[in-house]
Amino acid sequence: MSTASWYVIHSKPRKENQVNAYLRAQGLETFYPTLHVQPVNPRASRIRPYFPRYLFVHADLDAVGVSVLQWVPGAIGLVSFGGQPVPVPAHAVHELKRRVAEIRAAGGLVLDGLQPGDAVRITQGPFAGYEAIFDARLSGAERVQVLLTMLGRLVKVQVNAGAIEKRRGRG
Repeated sequence: MSTASWYVIHSKPRKENQVNAYLRAQGLETFYPTLHVQPVNPRASRIRPYFPRYLFVHADLDAVGVSVLQWVPGAIGLVSFGGQPVPVPAHAVHELKRRVAEIRAAGGLVLDGLQPGDAVRITQGPFAGYEAIFDARLSGAERVQVLLTMLGRLVKVQVNAGAIEKRRGRG
């Protein structure tokens, strides 16, 4: 009986593809979520990791050996707490796969159509359902800044770019 679980591997900067290829060559199942994006710089990569520097591997640590996964070329090692690799619940990985497929089906993370001042709706996270004003793209892992009205004041809030959608008009 297999006791394989999902684990997270932390990679060195921009080495996710290398780590993913190595693990697959070793016969391990991986989940390396990437998304098509519309970058501000047209020469920038159009395929970006959903979780920069992290990917998932499905393995039986007793059979494979922890050290094999801790020393993958291009990786820093398994995400661990108290020195012990921590499994990720299978349902969480399944939900991530579903969400990534949903974003891909929608054409990826498209931010080119957004200009400062555009009305947006936040679709995920603690502010899901709120309407806001798009303010700016932020450097880093596809984050944006929006303006929310809270207690009568405009407040700057940073959210994942995939958690907003442009409002299509009043409905």
